[in-house]
Amino acid sequence: MSETEMVSSKTAIPVDRIRYNEQGLVPAIAQDYLDGTVLMMAWMNAESLQKTLETGECWYWSRSRQELWHKGATSGHLQKVRSLRYDCDSDCLLIGIEQIGDIACHTGERSCFHQIEGQIAAPPADMLSQVFEVICDRRDNPSEESYTARLIAGGDNKILKKIGEEAAEVVMACKDDDADAIAGEVADLFYHSMVALAKHNVDLREVYRKLQQRRR
Repeated sequence: MSETEMVSSKTAIPVDRIRYNEQGLVPAIAQDYLDGTVLMMAWMNAESLQKTLETGECWYWSRSRQELWHKGATSGHLQKVRSLRYDCDSDCLLIGIEQIGDIACHTGERSCFHQIEGQIAAPPADMLSQVFEVICDRRDNPSEESYTARLIAGGDNKILKKIGEEAAEVVMACKDDDADAIAGEVADLFYHSMVALAKHNVDLREVYRKLQQRRR
């Protein structure tokens, strides 16, 4: 099955089952298809949902302008649909998207949900992405107290030695059939591998894209 066919199969929802509110609208939550970050919430009506399904790009209904709204048509920050599902009551949509330009909010932030108590804060993604963000911060703002910063400063020899050691620890934990040790050692392997990614300026999302391409 081609990637186009796979995407189509994940977006072909039965539109006649969607329950719209009194205004003929249904809330639609846009979520990054790679790391799960909630990027924005907007409204769709039957026409915008149909256009979304037909074009593979997100169309919403603008309540302020009372017209269809092709997300990113002006800014270039299009939202390509990767999956589309509805909730248990059929009255809310969840759209897995590839956000072109990595900006969903009109303020220029990645996500509309970027505020905590009036302060700008990155919205939570999956745990690996959050850990990777910390690793990159330690790389860019090193301190003597940071193990990660010292590891990166040690260069490839130090990082790769640790990856080798942790890989061996995973093997031994699996040989011992120790579930807790396996989880801990794999966590260590993931961490040190992400340090290598940060050292070589490879974004974790590139790894996610490789995994997504291999998912069949």
